Amino acid sequence: MDLFITIVGYTASLCMILGYLPQAIVTIRTRDTDGIAMPTFLALGLGSIFFVVQGIFLGNIPLVITNVITTICSVIIFAIKLHNDRGRSRK
Repeated sequence: MDLFITIVGYTASLCMILGYLPQAIVTIRTRDTDGIAMPTFLALGLGSIFFVVQGIFLGNIPLVITNVITTICSVIIFAIKLHNDRGRSRK
């Protein structure tokens, strides 16, 4: 049973990273953030931060690593989105 739980955890980690990373790469390359809803993305980013904290307290390294990666992606996308939205409001 422990092996099954470990496999599920690593599979979830892989899915999370593969879900966030392509969006971060596309956003960094194109700087296009028109399709990103800020409230939703903030909620996802905060969720990743809280999972990092939980992983630290539980000693769950895959949870920490996965959510550090997704948090970094979220911060990058958030910064680009903020920059784009502020630039649009000045015009």
